Amino acid sequence: MLTAFDWLRRCQNGSDLLATLDYLKEQPDLLLDLDEIGPPLTAVTKPCQRCWIYPCVAAPYKKYCRTCTEIRAKAEKFNGISKYSVIIWASVNRLPKQLRTEEGFAGSIVSGSYVHDEQHFLLFINRRELKPWLQELLLYEGDTLKGAIQVFPSVDNSPRSSTGEILCRVIHQETHFPMDSFRVRFFSSPFQVLYPRSRAIQDLHTFEAVDFLSLLEMATIFRTLLRPETQEMLRQLTSMGDSREKQFYWGRFMGFLDPEAKDMLSAWNIRQWPENKIKLLYELVKYVAIAH
Repeated sequence: MLTAFDWLRRCQNGSDLLATLDYLKEQPDLLLDLDEIGPPLTAVTKPCQRCWIYPCVAAPYKKYCRTCTEIRAKAEKFNGISKYSVIIWASVNRLPKQLRTEEGFAGSIVSGSYVHDEQHFLLFINRRELKPWLQELLLYEGDTLKGAIQVFPSVDNSPRSSTGEILCRVIHQETHFPMDSFRVRFFSSPFQVLYPRSRAIQDLHTFEAVDFLSLLEMATIFRTLLRPETQEMLRQLTSMGDSREKQFYWGRFMGFLDPEAKDMLSAWNIRQWPENKIKLLYELVKYVAIAH
């Protein structure tokens, strides 16, 4: 019989994962009370082609078992949510209070959750709720929580990998973090998890949780004070190779800005930032909302 964790590791994409989390919360018997095993894979018989354990249901869904059929049907309703969400896998010294009780996190920050044991949990949240979620976590648990959380987007129907595989790789990498502080490891792409030794390693960042929250705050200010077209102008300007040409256009660009935006860029000294830091800022802009 498959466990709850086994079902999560069989998810193909974010919608699958969110549907599975929903069933584990609302109808766990659909996933956990299955006893009948499907036939072996032969020329004339086959088990479910999703879980490869249970028997297929009758027509018209001959490829999947009853549970996988239900998950796939429900997953279609979550396509719009998963596209703009991130997955958080945490390996910590103890569960946060919000997961140890029925209190939960404030508002509707969390779309789905799963507690694996007393030191591991998984959350599925809208990517623009990452900052308020981390703020709440640090407010209530920042002094005592140790370990790491790994943040990564879900896979969207890729033939190269699945969300379940990405999750397994993230879990494997949790051993890199000792329980001496609270860290955040941020993946801007799920495939950075699969190929950590490739050039994508340049986009992989591990931070103290407080420092990562500060970066999200900077991204909020950046997104609030600069319109999208101005952000793109700045991106092109900082990528220029000719220093004299960059100096010329920088003066014109600063004259184009309003005082608040000009003060922000001057205070940050963004002209001296390395390329990776600028690229990270633009990635984090996708994870924050405009301040009001």
